[in-house]
Amino acid sequence: MYVFSSIASLQNDLRQGNTNVKDLVQSALSSIQEKKHLNVFLETFNESALKQADLVDAKIKAGTAGKLAGVLVALKDNICYKNHKVSASSKILENFTSLYSSTVVERLLAQDAIIIGRTNCDEFAMGSSNENSAFGKTLNPVNEATVTGGSSGGSAAAVAAGLCHVALGSDTGGSIRQPASFCGVVGLKPTYGRVSRWGLIAYASSFDQIGPLTKTIDDAALVLEVIAGADEFDSTVSSKPVSEYTKHTASNKKIKIAYIKDCLDSEALDPTIKNKVTQTIEKLKQQGYTVDGVDFKELEYLVPTYYVLTTAEASSNLGRFGGVPYGYRSKNATDLESTFKKSRTEGFGKEVQRRIMLGTFVLSAGYYDAYYAKAQQVRRIVRDKTLAIFKDYDIIITPSTPGVAFAHGANSADPIKMYLEDIYTVQANIAGIPAISIPAGVNENNMPFGLQLMAAPFQEEVLLASAKLMADLN
Repeated sequence: MYVFSSIASLQNDLRQGNTNVKDLVQSALSSIQEKKHLNVFLETFNESALKQADLVDAKIKAGTAGKLAGVLVALKDNICYKNHKVSASSKILENFTSLYSSTVVERLLAQDAIIIGRTNCDEFAMGSSNENSAFGKTLNPVNEATVTGGSSGGSAAAVAAGLCHVALGSDTGGSIRQPASFCGVVGLKPTYGRVSRWGLIAYASSFDQIGPLTKTIDDAALVLEVIAGADEFDSTVSSKPVSEYTKHTASNKKIKIAYIKDCLDSEALDPTIKNKVTQTIEKLKQQGYTVDGVDFKELEYLVPTYYVLTTAEASSNLGRFGGVPYGYRSKNATDLESTFKKSRTEGFGKEVQRRIMLGTFVLSAGYYDAYYAKAQQVRRIVRDKTLAIFKDYDIIITPSTPGVAFAHGANSADPIKMYLEDIYTVQANIAGIPAISIPAGVNENNMPFGLQLMAAPFQEEVLLASAKLMADLN
């Protein structure tokens, strides 16, 4: 069985004839079947993957292969791939087949990647544990008694378990970075608007962003290089040129680094993670880097602001799923009104229902100004104060998560405790800035945790180079 370490190493082996793409696909499909109990993949795309493998093998022999030739990619089950099923891990979209491919999929295929299948996730990307899927929870391959994190838990687990080389996830408030931390892989959330959202099933449109989960920082840079850039189908995507990120993952620049003191002072932070971040700060200082603590008193307002705004957007976005044009339709419906009510009640899971109701409430007459409008004002303050830090510093570092992966069901009875899992990650989404989680170590139980880095908007080159620096320190 081929042991994957990086895309560069893989492609060298393919060019040397040490392996071929068809064998890689067949081996991956066998491994996915062997580890079916993890419930990582909802479906594998055997026929199309093997067909694409033959085409890519021919291109490699001809010397015309693309940047991602032979790379096996898993898609989170909210990213559309033409003529393949996509369900957002919800009963309401079960067996729905996409009529078109997302922009990110088109760009991956154009560079000769192989789409191997779709991975489990929290329903409509709403969750921090991958326990909210209509098709069952995903087990963490590091320790099967624990969660993978969410909502891109299946994608993180697929990479961690070696079932694919790269996976795509979506990040609304930490849904790439938190599972990356829990599973011990790299998770990158680009700047809002850096990657097209065309073909991503929406949760909260002003927060959602597609990004890669990978084994290495260099692999994340390469995938971002391929999927980023302007797109005529997405009016919110930036037209800024895409850098060759793979050429900017090494830098001799003495970056200036800030850490948020309020994050490290939190009582909820695992002592092992706190010690690791503190050690990293000291190592950076010893090497001559400027590292300063900064105040960010708004930390306690981040999660409430995030959930007011995202649930409001979810209430609007999910209004289209009513059992009439497509999707699940209740067999107990007798007229139009009961079709909507029963289809949505039976089709949506409890967490999705909770967030739709919360969003409907904060948008309702009499409460709009008190909640939604106020949260928008706080969002502006958070963005302004975050960007103010970048006037003096290149990078902000924080823990990725307050703790390591927890046991299945441990937080299920307490939605507030589950929501607070996002306390360190939501800032990047509220402010629209890029952020990355890189493996930073393990605790006394050998469970991984990550270090999060954030950079100014569209400064992915600085972010990736800084991530490489931090990885070398660890």
